[in-house]
Amino acid sequence: MFFSLATSTLLAGYATASQAQRLWPSPQLDALDAARFDQSGFNGNFLMVFTGLDRCDNFLFGGGSTGRSNAADWIRTAYHDMATHNVTDGTGGLDASIRFTTEKSRPENAGDGFNNTFQVLSSVANRYVGFADSLAVAAVLAIENCGGPEIAFRGGRIDAGEPNAPGVPQPQEDLETHIAAFARQGFTPTEMIGLVACGHTFGGVQHTFFPDIVDELNDPEDTEDVAHFDSTSVNFDNNVAKEYISGSTQNPLVVGFNDTTNSDKRIFGSDGNVTMNSLASSPSLYASTCADLFARMLDTVPHGVQLTDVITPLPVKPANVEFTMANDTMLLGGQVRFWNHTEETAGTVQMLWDDQLGAIGNTTLGFAGAGSATGGKYTSAWYGFDPTGLSFATPSLDPAAGIQRLRFILNGKLEDQGGVGSAVQDAYMFSLSCRVCIIPVCRRREMSLLVGGLISR
Repeated sequence: MFFSLATSTLLAGYATASQAQRLWPSPQLDALDAARFDQSGFNGNFLMVFTGLDRCDNFLFGGGSTGRSNAADWIRTAYHDMATHNVTDGTGGLDASIRFTTEKSRPENAGDGFNNTFQVLSSVANRYVGFADSLAVAAVLAIENCGGPEIAFRGGRIDAGEPNAPGVPQPQEDLETHIAAFARQGFTPTEMIGLVACGHTFGGVQHTFFPDIVDELNDPEDTEDVAHFDSTSVNFDNNVAKEYISGSTQNPLVVGFNDTTNSDKRIFGSDGNVTMNSLASSPSLYASTCADLFARMLDTVPHGVQLTDVITPLPVKPANVEFTMANDTMLLGGQVRFWNHTEETAGTVQMLWDDQLGAIGNTTLGFAGAGSATGGKYTSAWYGFDPTGLSFATPSLDPAAGIQRLRFILNGKLEDQGGVGSAVQDAYMFSLSCRVCIIPVCRRREMSLLVGGLISR
């Protein structure tokens, strides 16, 4: 079961890597930016597009009437992975160690949500955004797109090579044991209350894995017998606190038939309900508190791991930049994202490129599509340049002159990263010869691909 999340600003195991002014290209930061902010629409994140997270009641592994949701699984997995942290020796933390069979088969990790989560993450993790970073991103997307606050996200987690020691609190344990477990993770008793209250805005407890907590429900709209923590279990709100304080809660860890496992009741009431009263009385306080707690949870990492600064979206960010060789001509393709713009506000977009001989070329880009993030709070306008010439303008380059950098003009304003432009490396190219073309993509005799100076795709 999900037990809670994490809080505070200074923490053993939490570290950030200092960054100079971020410029494109920076492969790891660009990949983290894309995972974090290219959520829906054009170039949308696989986590959003494939799992249907725009519908927060969606559950990829069983349909819409199971009582379960992807969002709840992802947040629970992130907490259980983090809960192995030990502030004394710096071990454990959010490092994707829960993907190992030894760790996820422990009694403290009952349920199939961990397997479900990593089945999805195996399709998105890559050399720049590993399993641990992907898990953190999944939790952020779930919270933000299901009514929650914005979460400060850092990258740079390192995937564990082996299981961590046990450490997840269990519902049958007494209050003193829970306080000690959270203290080992670096949290005070007051923080413990907040962590549980924030985590339990989503999801519930499933009969199959916790028959001593939840009976069979025989509900056709809840076919996996999930007793939810509050009445709005697929949306972020403070109902878990409001319903607890009002006495109307159906939380199975507060009013369950087995008082031994009513751990939320013991935790919530451990300070005389002072914290829960404050969270119940103010949705804005609940949201701001949870924003801090979730960020802290995700940033709890093993000692020595250096996280990046908080990832913010570049105002202008090229993507999928590639060269294609056609006979003696070099064709340039790709897209560029203009953050917090729409097609209407971006207007006419021009791209300039400086070649190695000092000449400047330019073309007008075509609108490729719109993107959005954080439940539609932010928008992005994507413009394209197409090496095939089928969709957008096709910039043609002299191979002898090459290209040094890209610049863009948006609404008459030059966007060039403070004068340095967006550097493109043209010294080395990967060439794929297609003398016998079998697949449709190999229409030309030779194709070459370059993405931000690095081969990718």
